Amino acid sequence: MEIMKSGIDIEMREKLSKMAEEMEFEFERHVIPFWKIMRDKDCGGYYGKLEQDLKLDRSAEKGCVLNSRILWAFSNLYLFSKKQEYRIYAKGAYDFLMDHFVDKVWGGLFWSVSHDGDPEDTTKHIFNMAFAIYALASYYDATGDREALVTAYTLFETIEKSCRDEGGYLEAFSRHFDNAANEKLSENGVMATRTMNTLLHLMEAYTELYRVDDIDIYNKRKYVREKLLPILEIFKDKIYNPEKKRLEVFFDADYNSLADITSYGHDIEAAWLFDRTVKILDVKRTDYDLSSISRELTENIFENVFKGHGLPAESVGEDVNTTRIWWVQCEGIIGFLNGFSKSGELKYLDAVVSLWDYIKNTMVDKRPGSEWYAEINEDDIPVLNKPIVDEWKCPYHNVRMYIETIKRLGSYDDKEITEVLVMDDGE
Repeated sequence: MEIMKSGIDIEMREKLSKMAEEMEFEFERHVIPFWKIMRDKDCGGYYGKLEQDLKLDRSAEKGCVLNSRILWAFSNLYLFSKKQEYRIYAKGAYDFLMDHFVDKVWGGLFWSVSHDGDPEDTTKHIFNMAFAIYALASYYDATGDREALVTAYTLFETIEKSCRDEGGYLEAFSRHFDNAANEKLSENGVMATRTMNTLLHLMEAYTELYRVDDIDIYNKRKYVREKLLPILEIFKDKIYNPEKKRLEVFFDADYNSLADITSYGHDIEAAWLFDRTVKILDVKRTDYDLSSISRELTENIFENVFKGHGLPAESVGEDVNTTRIWWVQCEGIIGFLNGFSKSGELKYLDAVVSLWDYIKNTMVDKRPGSEWYAEINEDDIPVLNKPIVDEWKCPYHNVRMYIETIKRLGSYDDKEITEVLVMDDGE
């Protein structure tokens, strides 16, 4: 069903229209130009680090996760706007990935390379390969370049052949795909065999691969679906904690949770990604439907975490990490928009507007030559040891927030939201 503009009061329509206009200005005049400038015209790809003091480290290692997220961002900016220049910037990231991150001997992808493309960290990690699949699939969608699709399927097959056991997906490997300690995706004093974070982004990547190959060029689409469905089952049966209404974070090989952690950002991100995968696979009202989990995650974050001043990062036991991280705010906006689309409850739109106000007033770094701060403490002071760009700080979350927000709000050319879609949950 649909809620037309009459279902939202005039004041809220005005707030949403103003937010959409501000968001467009922020991205078209600030965020996107910033990432264009980060392109390394001498060595290829994009620079790997911009320090907090805005000193560009031209010799910094280039991380594959950052490169893939830049590839995803410009590919989707093209799909969103049809501006040809975005395909040029996407190709810069694509060429560097194909020329330098792909291990042409042992398969998979290097975690990082030198500024001029020589292998540095040769760890193979599913998290890294998942983001490359995600980006390559979008690049194929944006350009029709079948080499990108073939490479995405090759990485998919590498993961399925070399990176899993009977229980599911392992994570970290040597260059030759021997098991390795999962240091890159573990923290809080644990060494996890499996993580919610990696599986979430693997689901996201496989979903995008399944979506873009709608004509099944190489007769492989059905295999992606076959692997996606068990991932949904793992989330439903092993990762989601119905008593605490959260996703557990770190696991041993048997899916025993290793730490009492609630990752607020991942919970709200997973909520809308679950709905996206369920919709694309068309498994609503089946055993694979995670709609109820999505609803519970969203409600829990709103009722118990969101206090109107950004979203904190996580809690460990009873201790809440009050740091505000840029990507958590972005996923909060999409997640609460999605929550409104499922329920029609206006409280979620209030939260969306509040989070955007927090981002524009606190997270956006207004210094010339910068983008957004990575982290802000609870007193709204930037965390000074966090770079503006590094292997994790990227345009993936905020560009996706921009695209998803404008798509979900619909047209605002007449300075008012004309339509907001609401999904029929059958409840």
